[in-house]
Amino acid sequence: MLEVPVGTGILTMPVYETLPDADITCLDYSPDMMERAKRQAVKRGIQNVRFMQEDVGHLPFDDNSFNLVLSLNGFHAFPDKEAAYREIYRVLKPGGIFCGCFYVKGENKRTDWFIEKIYTPKGYFTPPYETAESLEERLKTMYKKAKIKAVEGMAAFRCRKSKTQISKNSKKATPPIGNGTAFLSFLS
Repeated sequence: MLEVPVGTGILTMPVYETLPDADITCLDYSPDMMERAKRQAVKRGIQNVRFMQEDVGHLPFDDNSFNLVLSLNGFHAFPDKEAAYREIYRVLKPGGIFCGCFYVKGENKRTDWFIEKIYTPKGYFTPPYETAESLEERLKTMYKKAKIKAVEGMAAFRCRKSKTQISKNSKKATPPIGNGTAFLSFLS
C-alpha cells in the first residue's frame, strides 16, 4: 500500500497500528510532515511502515507496484496535479484501488472563500482545483470503476484500475489523462 501524502500521520497511523502484517509505504514531500508521521509511528510501535520524502509527480517506484494507493486531504496541495494523477495510475497494479478525499471547488461558498483568501495565498493549497464534476469525469475516464461523493467542500472517492487497459494506438498500458476527451478502450 502507498499513502501519499502521509501528512502528519494523525489519521492513518492508528489504522496502521492494527495492520501489523501489511506492507505500507508512506510518502510526503514535506520533511516536517514526514517527521511528524514518523513520530506517530514510533509512539505507536509501528514497525511495518516505510517513510520516504519524495515528489508525487515523480514516484520512485516501478510500474504496477501497489495494490492500494491512499490519498487523504492532500491532492489539493500538489503543485503538478496532472503528474500526480499519472504517477499514481502508473504505480497502481491492474485491479488495484485508488481512494481518498480532498478539497473540491464549488461545493461550499465558505470553504471556497477560505481556500481562495487564506490557504492559497499562504501556499497551503495549490490551484487549479477540481470540482466534484471534473473529478468524477477524470476518475471515470481513467479507471474502470469510480465512485465519488462530495460533502460540502470535500470529495471522497474510490476507484479500481482495470485489469487490462490498452490504448487505441499502442499495446502499452496508458492512463487516459486530460480533459476527458481522450478515452481508452476498456477490455474485460
